[in-house]
Amino acid sequence: MPEHTFTVNGESVTVDAPADLPLLWVLRDLLGIRGPKYGCGIDVCKACTSHLDGEAVNPCVVPVGEVAGREVTTIEGLADGDTLHPVQEAWLEQDVAQCGFCQPGQIMAAVALLRRTSEPTDADIDAIANVCRCGTYFRIREAIKAAAARM
Repeated sequence: MPEHTFTVNGESVTVDAPADLPLLWVLRDLLGIRGPKYGCGIDVCKACTSHLDGEAVNPCVVPVGEVAGREVTTIEGLADGDTLHPVQEAWLEQDVAQCGFCQPGQIMAAVALLRRTSEPTDADIDAIANVCRCGTYFRIREAIKAAAARM
């Protein structure tokens, strides 16, 4: 099998895997990184949302062969040591999570949004297409606005 070397959460990794293996399986099964969740596997629910070179992607549909030499960040790599990212802090303050399954993907999508715009509108937030089966969308919106105010 071919080797693929890339950076995950600030550390260089090399994996032996077929080039068409979805990155999500590499992260979860080969590297033991469990933050990105498997939801649908077809880029619909976005529970696995992570960052590739700072942009939100869904690793369930990104072949590992496309990430060589690139930077992958998962929810595990978002905090700076013991200091949470402002979006993570806002999530806790707004008590967003219910079941918690989609929350890593929601947070990663929110961070990507706030990198694109520091003052997101309701329409910008609504454009985040991550699915939350618990329906915590109101609290997600409030957390994103709170994080935007402090970033």
